[in-house]
Amino acid sequence: MSIEQSIELSQPIVYKINQAITAQQFVELLAKTTLGARRPVDQLDTIDAMLKHANLLITAWQGEHLVGVARSVTDFAFCCYLSDLAVDESVQASGIGKTLIRMTKQALQPKCSLILLSAPQAVEYYPKIGFTQHNSAWVLTNVDDLK
Repeated sequence: MSIEQSIELSQPIVYKINQAITAQQFVELLAKTTLGARRPVDQLDTIDAMLKHANLLITAWQGEHLVGVARSVTDFAFCCYLSDLAVDESVQASGIGKTLIRMTKQALQPKCSLILLSAPQAVEYYPKIGFTQHNSAWVLTNVDDLK
């Protein structure tokens, strides 16, 4: 670990609720995670729309650096789809992800369910922190596939 990295890691993490971020900031964070491979990081207009239309955004900052994001679409009462949970790999395993999830859940009414689709690399993570697996999630990306 370089001196610059150790100084950066000693900075406190600051969390913000619904603080706007740019598409470029989000793409730069995604590039530091495995989630970036499954997001349209080369389509800034799509990333911008993803941010614009999310109605709950919790971010984690280390100084001026965005190190974590929990981006959700929710009605705040019945269900909340946590569509992106991304933490910079350089600070993973420090509790940032769990804090982003906790803050997301706390922004909802108590009986509101938090729902997510796990990245393949995180399948083992979610049961360890208290999520239960649901075996009947379905995805339709092309309306022409609808029969």
